[in-house]
Amino acid sequence: MPDRRQPGMDHRLYPYSAITTRPELVWPGKNRLAVWIVLHLEQWELQPPATAIQDARFRGEFGNFFPDYRTYSTREYGNRVGLFRLLEVLDRHKMPVTVAANADLCRARPRLIEECLRRGYEIAAHGDRATRMISSRMSAAQEEDYINTAMAEVRRSSGAERVGWIGQDFGESPRTPQLLAAAGADYLGDWPNDDQPYWLTLDPPLVSLPYHVEWDDSTLMALRQLTAPRYGQMVMTAADRMYQDSGRSGRMMSLGLHPWVIGQPQRIRYLDQILDHLRTIDGLWFATAGAIADCYRSQVDRP
Repeated sequence: MPDRRQPGMDHRLYPYSAITTRPELVWPGKNRLAVWIVLHLEQWELQPPATAIQDARFRGEFGNFFPDYRTYSTREYGNRVGLFRLLEVLDRHKMPVTVAANADLCRARPRLIEECLRRGYEIAAHGDRATRMISSRMSAAQEEDYINTAMAEVRRSSGAERVGWIGQDFGESPRTPQLLAAAGADYLGDWPNDDQPYWLTLDPPLVSLPYHVEWDDSTLMALRQLTAPRYGQMVMTAADRMYQDSGRSGRMMSLGLHPWVIGQPQRIRYLDQILDHLRTIDGLWFATAGAIADCYRSQVDRP
């Protein structure tokens, strides 16, 4: 017979906390909802090594033949064309942006990082390549090297000492949060389990910024095959409800964007509509991930 289930969590990374029982969280200017835009800059491989672990949700998109230039080129469209269409919209709305950048993209496409830095964007580490994610198949030494190399490359290319982590496809092993804390990560943006930041009980402690996978553009349009108009409506509906929920205490909403998805000509107008809608809501704080983590740390003591 299996052991009787004990009260509590299945891990020790953080305790359970109902959002209705927490002290009030206050954003700058007494705003109610913090919004952080996450722009994914990713480098894909035509043929990853046999040992590489990829997100199984996307693996089926590649054909049963090699080389699959069609699927690879769709991703590459984002870095060659879609990104610049996306930047044009973000420039018009003048919003802060957090960039989740692969280490290999920093090395291979420095101009893309320069475009983001010129706009004052924050750069976060996003693993090595879009075709290589962290998994428990890695040894501890391999995972530590993966994390340290990715963070060092982002520090080098961005010139920033403080660097957050948004994992490639949110891949983690049981070791990952502690390795990130030891590597000096400013925050961890992988766990989609809350509408507020929270402390991870690590040594040293690390702030978790929940990333809302539910309305990430690749989740909705590339995987769930929603139309672009339906995607736009879902994001605006989510924002309206989260604003409604934030009357007692500040909440947080992420908006994940991939140039190869939302940067397509038939879809970009719906990002424009989403940002237009968000700007009409009085009481939103548009911020980078680092600024939100700092604000949280200033109000909530470490565990």
